[in-house]
Amino acid sequence: MVDRQAVAPTLTTMELVGRDREKAEICELLDRTAAGEGRLLVVVGPAGAGKTALAEYAAAQGKSRGLEVVRAAGVRGQPARLVWMQVLEDLGAADAARALLVEPAVAELDAAARALIRGTRRLVVLDDLDAAGAEALAVLPVVAGRLAGSGTAVVVTVTEPPGVGREMSLRSLTEEQLGTAVAEHRPAVRHALWLASRGLPGPARELAVELAGLTDQDDPVVELALRAPSQTAFLDVDPNLLSLLEEAAARPADDAPRSRVLARLARELLGDATAANRRRALVDEALDLARRSGDWQALVEALGARLYALWDPSAAHDRLVAAAELVGGLARRAGDGERERDAMFWRFVALMELGRVSEAETELSAYQRAAERAGDSSGRIMVMARHAMLATMRGRFDEAERLAAEIAEYGRRIGHPDTQNLTGVGSWSQRFRNKAVWPRALEMLRPIARRRPGHFFDADVAEIEVMLGHTAEAAATLERLLPKVLVASGPRWLSVVVELTTVATQLGDATAAEQLYGALLPYEGRLVIRAGAVIEFGPASHYLGMLAATAGRLADAGAHFERAIAFEEQTGGLTMLAITSAAYADLLDQIGEPERAATARTRARTLAERLGMAVLLEQLDSGAWSLRQDGDDWLLVAGAETARLRDSRGLRYLRALVAASGQDIPALDLAAGGAGVGWQWRSGDPGHRGSYGVPASHRADRRRPGVRRPGRRRRPSHRAGSRTLSHHRRTPASHWARRPAAQTVRRRGARPGSTSPVRSASRSRRSKQSRR
Repeated sequence: MVDRQAVAPTLTTMELVGRDREKAEICELLDRTAAGEGRLLVVVGPAGAGKTALAEYAAAQGKSRGLEVVRAAGVRGQPARLVWMQVLEDLGAADAARALLVEPAVAELDAAARALIRGTRRLVVLDDLDAAGAEALAVLPVVAGRLAGSGTAVVVTVTEPPGVGREMSLRSLTEEQLGTAVAEHRPAVRHALWLASRGLPGPARELAVELAGLTDQDDPVVELALRAPSQTAFLDVDPNLLSLLEEAAARPADDAPRSRVLARLARELLGDATAANRRRALVDEALDLARRSGDWQALVEALGARLYALWDPSAAHDRLVAAAELVGGLARRAGDGERERDAMFWRFVALMELGRVSEAETELSAYQRAAERAGDSSGRIMVMARHAMLATMRGRFDEAERLAAEIAEYGRRIGHPDTQNLTGVGSWSQRFRNKAVWPRALEMLRPIARRRPGHFFDADVAEIEVMLGHTAEAAATLERLLPKVLVASGPRWLSVVVELTTVATQLGDATAAEQLYGALLPYEGRLVIRAGAVIEFGPASHYLGMLAATAGRLADAGAHFERAIAFEEQTGGLTMLAITSAAYADLLDQIGEPERAATARTRARTLAERLGMAVLLEQLDSGAWSLRQDGDDWLLVAGAETARLRDSRGLRYLRALVAASGQDIPALDLAAGGAGVGWQWRSGDPGHRGSYGVPASHRADRRRPGVRRPGRRRRPSHRAGSRTLSHHRRTPASHWARRPAAQTVRRRGARPGSTSPVRSASRSRRSKQSRR
């Protein structure tokens, strides 16, 4: 057992252990300043690295050298330039300080810098300057430019390098240095303390004080494993903490402490995409040990860890049961209100996943009230993010973006670590209204995909790439990711499947569509969400409809779309209702029901106009029309307009020519191929695969050596590839309508001022009849 009184004096000076290099750098700076050579020194390091201790050391050394010392510190939430104003006020430069109150011009910033260096030899120490914000850091380059030749030195501490001045980065202490600083000489405990603190003196000091209060029956390694804070973002892995937990799990312990260690290990392994089976085994063992021990706190922790460890779509019911046991009074009996609120939130997430949206909203309201009563600021920001998600789901995009702005401001004020992810709901809502956000989202996602390769952020990248028309890149990503995704699991898995669904259907990849269909089918009736319901993708039935249509199973596609529409109507999901209605209209066109298709498309357009879904409106209003055979006639459909045309006017040849856009079709091929030229291979009939859909007998003749059909021209190399009709007609902007791969000819982008294609065709027919 460590004596608390013995530790306390050591901790007051521990921050400077192992900092000889940094102390020497500060002393050199001050010596130069005393000689009239001012400089800027920036001390960079994470929270707890000892930056404040070094700032105090610099101030003490400056005073011992006879320098005037002025100090200030940045505080999160304060006006950005207030820290500089405080320094200038202390130096008697009130006018220069007031000039910083409003947005200062370059001349005013320079005047403030001159006031800072004017007069006697001095040292200015600014601690945690970046906590005040980017505007406070923006003053640094102006100050640095004025220091040369002056008698003023400036020492600044920050967490990230600002790119100006002499930068000195603080490294973690070695295990021996840390042990000396906290007077811990037991090798196993010292190593555990080093892992728990990551070698940083600040966290080590706090943990050492906690160890001082343990009894002889407590295992300090186990206690450190349970108390050490996690320092990683969502889905990142903390290797130091995992190593510490593994060491603690290998030590002999009673049921209750061992249960708590295994439960935390299972929870912390959430970021490891390969550890799904181990997470379940660990949390199952932890739950058994906790029930056997009769320790209420251990049981609460085991159930709480279960909510995270089993975070994948297949375990939604298991998580709902665990959350219900906690909310039902177990957490309250253990006196753990925070865990009870956490369980209430997880009930909301599981209910959303299961498509029980009304129940989920009731649970969210209960969680909000509980968080408000407890003064839980993190709970407040979590609720705001989910209300923004529900607003996007209902098509209230302005409200969602307003809430996202409030989340950004409030999260910055309270220092919430997940603020950036929670504000993503605002960007998500913009994607329905403004295609300009797609390239920005792509640039943001690429580094995330590189940093977290096991969680398939590449699927997010591929989805945006196919929307932007980068089909080759998206196709390569689909081929690379699909085998891995089909056998994976995890909190992002279901949303990754629907993103690959978008890629496969946009590319018309029937093979990939069949594989994704099989993976997604067990989740029919579910709602696809991400990140604890920060983002909602709509019902799984919508994506099953897309996949079935791409695979050529049109009857199944229709049934899935109808179920998706019924779900969206029931839950008020107007955003996806508009998108599904547009996709269903395309399918109805494809199967020969133009009247129902026109009704569905009108509904999609009405909703899109009402909600301001500019991307979907652009697609619906792009002048798309279809031409398909109906018995001996042809139906020309443009929106709600329909015209019946006689086949005797050469409509089958027109359809074949448009389907093979950019290719030469000899007259004999056109006559032999008929209506099948250029499009029938999309239906999956292997007898029609090949250039222009020419009958198999003709293709066989061409393959025989020395046989060349009369009149056949050799195509130039740049036309050698057969372009499919679907590829010719589709645009990446169709992503938000989730349009299935169609087998009908479509024409997009009519010339400005051109008349309706149906009316033009009808007038042409009447004109020819009158001439006869």
